[in-house]
Amino acid sequence: LRAMLQEGRFVRTCEVHSGFSALVADRAVGRRPDGSDATFDMLWSSSLTSSAVKGKPDIETVDTTERVQIVQDVLEVSNKPVLYDGDTGGQKEVFHFTVKRLERLGVSGVVIEDKCGLKQNSLFGTERAQQLEDIGTFCEKLRAGKAAQATPDFMIFARLEALIAGHGEDECMRRARAFVHEGGADGIMVHSKEKDGAEVLSMLRRWRKEEPAVPVIVVPTTYNHMTEAELAAEGANICIYANHLLRASYLSMLDTASKILAAGRSKEVDGQILPTKEMITLIDDCAGR
Repeated sequence: LRAMLQEGRFVRTCEVHSGFSALVADRAVGRRPDGSDATFDMLWSSSLTSSAVKGKPDIETVDTTERVQIVQDVLEVSNKPVLYDGDTGGQKEVFHFTVKRLERLGVSGVVIEDKCGLKQNSLFGTERAQQLEDIGTFCEKLRAGKAAQATPDFMIFARLEALIAGHGEDECMRRARAFVHEGGADGIMVHSKEKDGAEVLSMLRRWRKEEPAVPVIVVPTTYNHMTEAELAAEGANICIYANHLLRASYLSMLDTASKILAAGRSKEVDGQILPTKEMITLIDDCAGR
């Protein structure tokens, strides 16, 4: 990841929640209007989808051991770099060992958010209490993570939740400055649930005036009308499609299951599911056969 950023690349990232979803992300190719082929550069291990795939809420109910097993499954079938959603990171002493564990596993970086207390998914916004962590405490956690690194390649990003919590851009900027300059974060993630994306663009512009080289992650889940080119032009370095593969699978699986029940057989769904031979060949190919 660090190498791609140093090359000035815009890093297109896809959420994965299993080894099989990593195979999908690996093989996905999109032909752009200019004739170029677009692929994903990196994989995102999402806390939300890692919880959802186990049927659990996104409140850190899935522990690090379970999360790491999913990451290991992904790394075993894909050569793409992986960025890990570390939620709040836990206590600084715990985060220290999480960084060691992730780095030794082969993960390229981790993102932790500046919230405390019982985690609530950011897309709830102010509908649920979003308590921000004390800046000094969060900086200590970031420094503990940086001190745990074995190599300079591993990256730690501070995810800014001030916009989500309704505290505005000034507070978001204040926190971003502290997390980078006092906490030692390698980059920031600007997070917003607003659909117009205006506050994200404003933050990017303000941040780039002060910090032209510090990497910024954006997650255009709600403001999905914006293109990668538009976000890159404003200074974004990494774009994460944070939960789309799992969300797509729900509708497909529900439709397939319902049609089987309605017909009393499975023939009617043959045209919308992966042929068995193609599925086992896909997995066998991954095994190097």
